[in-house]
Amino acid sequence: MTTGLFISFEGIDGAGKSSHIEALAQAFRDQGRVVTLTREPGGTPLAEKLRTLMLHDAMDPLTEALIAFAARRDHLVQVIEPALARGEVVICDRFTDATFAYQGAGRGFDLGQLAALERMVQTGTAPQPHLLREPDLTLWFDLPAAVAAERLATARVPDRFEAQPGEFFARVARGYADRAQAAPARFARIDANASRHAVWQQVVQAMVRKGWLAIMVGTKTADTREQA
Repeated sequence: MTTGLFISFEGIDGAGKSSHIEALAQAFRDQGRVVTLTREPGGTPLAEKLRTLMLHDAMDPLTEALIAFAARRDHLVQVIEPALARGEVVICDRFTDATFAYQGAGRGFDLGQLAALERMVQTGTAPQPHLLREPDLTLWFDLPAAVAAERLATARVPDRFEAQPGEFFARVARGYADRAQAAPARFARIDANASRHAVWQQVVQAMVRKGWLAIMVGTKTADTREQA
């Protein structure tokens, strides 16, 4: 049976990661893989309700963290683990690294308590009882906070996170850098301050290095996206 793959996309708001998620999903589909495309917070009916609360209702950092992990637990049990068990490719827009970056580094919530919640929520969902589920690969779209702020200035009406000041996003960016430094084998840094085509090529190369995509498939998809 084909082994499931779990890939997460991470980065501060405005980093541009979302514009490449569907392209990567299609590249895997072109190679005959079944893809589950999902997001956090969200991915299940319950988690989507929690997402709405988290993005729009005022709350303290502990409440934010608890909501994020509650949504994640349901997401893992209902969507991610079953898809991986079926041998699918799971591509998730944000996962636990976002909680450490936003609630930890951004809000200043205790990282040790976040780690305890991570162990509690992400252990016991897989067939292996002691496995702490995390992505096989995290694509980190690294972008200076000032550039991200410029992009967000012309975006839709901001949610509660997108409306935060530049200092908040600078802390979040440092939080992502710390996570990448702590787990270099899991992270692939994407220079998100490059052109869209160059960013896509970095995504493809990360997959090729893992042996998950053939380079011609990835290149064809990138060219198609660029012309669209």
